[in-house]
Amino acid sequence: MGNSNKDALRESLMNRTVLVIDDNEAVRTAFEVLLSIHGVRTLTAGSPADGLAVLAREPVHLVIQDMNFRREATGGEEGVQLFRSIRAAQPDLPVILLTAWTHLETAVELVKEGAADYVAKPWEDARLLTSVRNLLDLQRAKADVVALRGERAAAREALAARHELCGIVYASERMHTLVAMAAQVAAADVPVLITGPNGAGKECIADIVQANSAARRGPYMKVNLGALPNELIEAELFGTEAGAFTGARARPGRFEAADGGTLLLDELGNLAASGQAKLLRVLQTGEFERLGSNQTRRVHVRLIAATNTNLRQAIRDGRFREDLYFRLNVIELELPPLAERRDDILPLARHFLDADLSLSPDAGRALLRHGWPGNVRELRNVMQRAALLADGPVITAAALGLPSGLALSPAAEEPSIDRDAVERALERSAGVVAHAARDLGISRQALYRRMEKLGLKSTA
Repeated sequence: MGNSNKDALRESLMNRTVLVIDDNEAVRTAFEVLLSIHGVRTLTAGSPADGLAVLAREPVHLVIQDMNFRREATGGEEGVQLFRSIRAAQPDLPVILLTAWTHLETAVELVKEGAADYVAKPWEDARLLTSVRNLLDLQRAKADVVALRGERAAAREALAARHELCGIVYASERMHTLVAMAAQVAAADVPVLITGPNGAGKECIADIVQANSAARRGPYMKVNLGALPNELIEAELFGTEAGAFTGARARPGRFEAADGGTLLLDELGNLAASGQAKLLRVLQTGEFERLGSNQTRRVHVRLIAATNTNLRQAIRDGRFREDLYFRLNVIELELPPLAERRDDILPLARHFLDADLSLSPDAGRALLRHGWPGNVRELRNVMQRAALLADGPVITAAALGLPSGLALSPAAEEPSIDRDAVERALERSAGVVAHAARDLGISRQALYRRMEKLGLKSTA
């Protein structure tokens, strides 16, 4: 092992406490010497009872326990009971099992129950130190995750205390940044462009902008341009005079109705060229005419535009005015698809359920595996359907009815799983990669690749 690797190993192990429980004094001494060389504080106990007593009074980051105590009459029962007692007392504490080759099968079974690793006697120092280092690194990562969650929760609470967030539900850092930006820019009397895929929640972001703006006490009008025939969009926005076209009557448009307030134009990419020209004029001057009228009218409206269209591509294709785009894009809020903010999936799913319903673990895994092409809207529909089909208070994966064909593909699954999701899965599985991968709905190899990209250590 090179000097740089030794230094990195020592840094990982310093200021950590490991408890060794083994009835062989020579084994305990060997571990004390080996671990102390690398700066580890080592506690020892010669029996299961003594080990549990140490755990009750001392902070410990890792346990190395024997499986083969001399007093046992049969293979491994006392070691099994010790492990289960440790798990019951401290479920998140990683445990490495020391076992003879004759009891490897028992150790493997305990790994399925949550043991972090097993090492056969006689052990290799390098192999053992690597496992210890990886587990202690994971412990630090868990502590960091817990602290980060607390910081994020505090940040969300602080944001909600300062701004109206309109009941939006999220847990991801990416959404927190977006929501905070929406609340912050709301005070500026400039247009806001919200981009993102259908069903991702663009209207929720628009509501936050409106609720925190100076125009929040004024009218708030919403127009879905995608739901209107092209020939009626201009009449809807700017109003009509009687006789402007067959059957037309005099009536104000949405700009007049929103005067002194806010107008949300959803699916902006559907606006035809003539409507784009008139919209640009309103943004520049506040002036327009109703269809069939020469009378110029003036309004003061805060405009929020939302679209799932790639407007830059639409400009290149000649379908959207570049000057209008730059006029609208003073502030752009880009909403990611749900598959790119997986931390939000389960909080949203629970939000869409009645308080008397809950999700089973397999349902949670199924939700996390799904690709969500329809985004939050699809998730809402799935949860409403599941609530109707549920046989009891617990929603199962079967009740979700998610088609396997819409699951994340192997090529797409890794980029959509962020660091928080990986760390939480490893935390829930006590560092067992196979269990964490199953929890995330990906292969073990995919999780190893993702951990490597994120700089997270493996215990395998």
